Amino acid sequence: MNEFGYSGLLKRRVLVVEDEAINREILGNMLSESYDVSYAENGAQALEMLRESRIRYSLILLDLLMPVMSGEELLGKIKEDELLSGIPVIVMTSEKPAEVKSIKMGADDFITKPYDSPEIILARCERIIQLYEEKSILRSAEKDDLTDLFTHEFFDEYVRQIDSYDENAYDDAIVLNIEHFHMINEMFGRGTGDEILKKVADMLVHKFENGVCIGCRPSADYFYLYVDHRDSYDGVFDGMSEELAKYSHIPKIRLRAGIYQNVDKGISIDERFDHAKLACDRIRGDYTKQISFYSKELNDADLYNERLINDIDDAIANRDLVVFYQPKYGIQSDKPVLRSAEALIRWKHPELGMISPGDFIPLFESNGLIQKLDHYVWAEAASQIRKWKDEFGYTLPVSVNVSRVDIYNPDLEKRLLEILDDNDLTTSELMLEITESAYADDAKGLTDVVNSLRDKGFRIEMDDFGTGYSSLNMITGIPIDVLKIDMKFIRNMNKDEKSLKLVELVMDIARFLNVPAVAEGVEEASQVEKLKEMGCELIQGYYFSKPVPAEEFNRFIVSAKEEKA
Repeated sequence: MNEFGYSGLLKRRVLVVEDEAINREILGNMLSESYDVSYAENGAQALEMLRESRIRYSLILLDLLMPVMSGEELLGKIKEDELLSGIPVIVMTSEKPAEVKSIKMGADDFITKPYDSPEIILARCERIIQLYEEKSILRSAEKDDLTDLFTHEFFDEYVRQIDSYDENAYDDAIVLNIEHFHMINEMFGRGTGDEILKKVADMLVHKFENGVCIGCRPSADYFYLYVDHRDSYDGVFDGMSEELAKYSHIPKIRLRAGIYQNVDKGISIDERFDHAKLACDRIRGDYTKQISFYSKELNDADLYNERLINDIDDAIANRDLVVFYQPKYGIQSDKPVLRSAEALIRWKHPELGMISPGDFIPLFESNGLIQKLDHYVWAEAASQIRKWKDEFGYTLPVSVNVSRVDIYNPDLEKRLLEILDDNDLTTSELMLEITESAYADDAKGLTDVVNSLRDKGFRIEMDDFGTGYSSLNMITGIPIDVLKIDMKFIRNMNKDEKSLKLVELVMDIARFLNVPAVAEGVEEASQVEKLKEMGCELIQGYYFSKPVPAEEFNRFIVSAKEEKA
């Protein structure tokens, strides 16, 4: 067995094309011990054998001077035929000029007549067969069978070669994805899916045919391209989705591209395409955009968000999430009276420091993790209400937020009641804040949920009123116990006539609904006086206190008890 794994049990087949019988016999004697040998007396007979036989030939030994069809003519036909061009050819001649011409036509080697060196002939045959079989194996590993693009491994190698030609050249990494491709396979079959993949590969080749471009398909529905840098990609991918839809007769096919321009060649190839893929995935589901560009700022923001997502469970387990409380005061009496508080979450990260709720709350709302946050706050707030009752003999209702994700959870009511039961509290002591936009999403569904909660004794506050999309008609039908005026209007009410009028309008709506109004974000005495004149019953904001930890909030309870005494 040689180094490439040949053995006597698996003989390669060699075709000897030679018009002289004695030469055929000589070559047969040399080769038959190592190979299965077939014979043809001229080029026409050889061509017929090659095209009709099911035998796969590993090598052709070709005489040039023959009747009917010369070896030179046969060589030309072999190299023009896609099925035959992969068979190596060694020409046999005694004419030096013919050797050079044959090599230029595509012959792989030559053997000089007369055949007086069996060892050299066998060595050349073995060498050419081995080179071609190695090349064939490499080609099969190099290309994706379906799309004829490079495999991922070979793609990376070619990128390295491109970089080595000119390290200062500017290149772009592109990642293209077929949105919801798995659904195409499930609905229309894998055959249709395969045709779509081939069509995408073909379109990409034509889109970037003018310039350096290599591509691969690293996974089922992703394509990678490494191309000459372009300052603009306007129009490059336009129409591809439409063309694909027309080709496949599937109307809603969407392609999206992530582009990392002028790649940093100091980072790995994987990192470059990770950046492009990050940009591509950022617009998943966004049908208003087809292209997204990578930037370091966006990448840093994504990494930061991913860190927060990964750390949420540890934050809960280690109590790095801390509930702060902001007091709400009634202002219609001679002196402000502590009526309740709002629970507000803060994150003291052990490595990142204090994290703003504006960083993590919208993030968790977008991915559903807000439920974990809500449940944590509910339990902490209920536990704190219990502590204040036990320590000070004082009952202070606390408002907690209920996200849009929670409000449609069928276990919401059960979860809240269990928390109250665990702390021996009543439903009147834990108030629920729901944003106006949640009502706008599904007024009928939400109304049913809220009515059920109110039937159990919970009080419902509509938060951020005035920032959503509620119609006056809808407001008359929603069940609420408190209306909260958004702080944006409060902050500008003494500076902006429009904001002042909006506050007055909300107060009128509260009176119409016969519910108290809470003004958020109150910071100035003039605002307090104006709100009191309007009939606003409750106020929260920095005028009284910023949100503070429970231990610091104790002073408000002590002061409220003393005033009652």
